[in-house]
Amino acid sequence: MPQPTILIVDDNPENLTLLGELLRERYKVRAANSGPRALQLAVLAPMPDLILLDIMMPGMSGFEVLEQLRSESLTRDIPVIITTAMSGTDDEQHGLVLGAVDYLTKPLKPAIVLARVHTHLELKRARDRLQRDNASLEAEIARRMRENQVIQDVTIRALARLAETRDNETGNHILRTQEYVETLARRACGHPRFATALDEHAIALIAKSAPLHDIGKVGIPDQVLLKPGKLTPDEWEVMKTHARLGAEAIARAVEDTHEPVEFLAYARQIALHHHERWDGSGYPDALAGDAIPLAARLMALADVFDALISRRVYKAPMTPAEAMAIMTEQRGRHFDPDLLDIFLAGIDDFCAIARRYPDEAAQELPAGQRRAA
Repeated sequence: MPQPTILIVDDNPENLTLLGELLRERYKVRAANSGPRALQLAVLAPMPDLILLDIMMPGMSGFEVLEQLRSESLTRDIPVIITTAMSGTDDEQHGLVLGAVDYLTKPLKPAIVLARVHTHLELKRARDRLQRDNASLEAEIARRMRENQVIQDVTIRALARLAETRDNETGNHILRTQEYVETLARRACGHPRFATALDEHAIALIAKSAPLHDIGKVGIPDQVLLKPGKLTPDEWEVMKTHARLGAEAIARAVEDTHEPVEFLAYARQIALHHHERWDGSGYPDALAGDAIPLAARLMALADVFDALISRRVYKAPMTPAEAMAIMTEQRGRHFDPDLLDIFLAGIDDFCAIARRYPDEAAQELPAGQRRAA
């Protein structure tokens, strides 16, 4: 362990010599005969582990030196022991208020000086060790949190892709819709209707939840889910159950954890209600207007836009302009009017996302076998 470094500050040469000879056997010693020189030496490597600071000095007093030491990030944590011939309690109190750790009255007694120096160096060593341990612990906690975050995200993506393997949609749908939802939420957070609900934390959780919107499709029978042609009314009723199936699966997952998982609350809202419509004509609960959770309203816009511009085995893709025209017709019917306006105003951003995550071309079925979108 390296020897501690002590900075002695005193305008009296005899005091500097006395303290230097006393301390040099055990410590590395630096000496300054003025306040400005003390401030220069205090920031030189290796920085002092302790400062013995005289108060009564011409030009710059010890109190002024102490104030400057405490005002700089490099030196604010160096322990300072005041040494002075003044015996007034007001001066002692003033020094301690400014941040001194101790107070020695002249004439100095060698045994007391050595004892106080040793005590405060030990305290500093313990404090430094605690800070190092805390920093190491915080770094390990951060590493594990990042690792858990990656595991969580991978699990979500894996579950979402598992649902898609049973559907006619292609893999990048979940990547596109997730980014659509996050981008739309960030644009919407500046609107007075949505600002309170869409802070940074909520946006992150909603975006994390978005890939699970169709997780319930794993519970739909193959003859319905994979049917290439138009569904019968009975088959359509079965298809619509995927919303509730997904929400129930997420709710059971939360119950199994025995404690609330914040992002899964949004995931359940999205899975259950992203097919609701602003006018109340959607499913499964025929919710209308603001009764539809905001996360589900965001997802509805993302999901419909992606379905319209994407190729499926049962339909050709639409152009963004065609998709915009159809969605505009649904303002106040399928979609929250304000959210739709925000979406259309940022259409270039959403088209850029679609280009960033293209799908492989899907083979079209003959017209008679195509299912209505």
